[in-house]
Amino acid sequence: MKALPFVAGLMLASAAAAETPVLTVYAPDYFASEWGPGPGIEAAFEERCGCDLEYKTGELLPRLLLEGANTEADVAIGFNSDITKKARESGLFAPHGLDTSALTLPIEWNDDTFVPFNYSHTAFIYDNTKITDAPTSFDALLNAPDDLRLVLQDPRSSISGLALVLWVQQVYGEKSEEAWAKLAPKIVTVTKGWSESYGMFTDGEVDMVLSYTTSPAYHIIAEEDLTKSAAIFDEGHYFMVESAAKLKNSDQSDLADQFMAFILSEEFQTMIPTSNWSFPAALADDKWPEGFKALPVPEKVLFYSEDEAAAVRNEAIEAWRRALSQ
Repeated sequence: MKALPFVAGLMLASAAAAETPVLTVYAPDYFASEWGPGPGIEAAFEERCGCDLEYKTGELLPRLLLEGANTEADVAIGFNSDITKKARESGLFAPHGLDTSALTLPIEWNDDTFVPFNYSHTAFIYDNTKITDAPTSFDALLNAPDDLRLVLQDPRSSISGLALVLWVQQVYGEKSEEAWAKLAPKIVTVTKGWSESYGMFTDGEVDMVLSYTTSPAYHIIAEEDLTKSAAIFDEGHYFMVESAAKLKNSDQSDLADQFMAFILSEEFQTMIPTSNWSFPAALADDKWPEGFKALPVPEKVLFYSEDEAAAVRNEAIEAWRRALSQ
């Protein structure tokens, strides 16, 4: 007879667990990792929603396109602005219905589907104790001595690598291949992803690495290291934004709406700088951490709309490929 209360307790606990709604959020690996913004966002949202937020990680768009209308995702977060056109055309996403007037992006953003959560600018990072005359323009980088060692990421597999070829396309247009030919002798290697490139830079194997204007903030805040800087170019820097969207066929529509609104909240936005090491998309700069306030930012922002990016993407990559294969 003593087992009855125990069994009853188990049944009640199981029933309570079954009644807890689950919000499934698809996210890139970096987002949900222990050093990314995901864990803090999960804990904060669960306090608000009385639900269980579960991340499923991996490549966002390929997985969603494969699963189609049968996807388990309620929300997907981590879309780069250069691939939102393909995501939008899938028909898988619902309008967010939010007031986005509080966005603090350096460009105007009018999108009824994708809600930005952070941004940065593509840039070359260097050690300011080793390079005291860093290039201040893209032209200066192209004309720097060929013994300057650079590492880049492949635009076919890396969002930062893709941003770079779009940046070069913005600056040089029809002369992009010529620009790449000038840069090629300085490129030590092209890596598949950002982590490998940045590791080469921090290990001292190269002089400059393709990264973001916000990368020095990590060194400043987490390591108290002031030796890393972004080279700011007169021609401007290509702007990148990451966003989230609600799945049209979500079976937790109300929770998904709550999460989309949470993205624009101050609680969410204040977690972004020191976990995703990017500028928050909806937070005034006087609320940024001190390490971010000190960062130099480009006076000019370069950007392709999703339609423009789709139109030039293949040729921009091909110009890069042709120049580096010579």
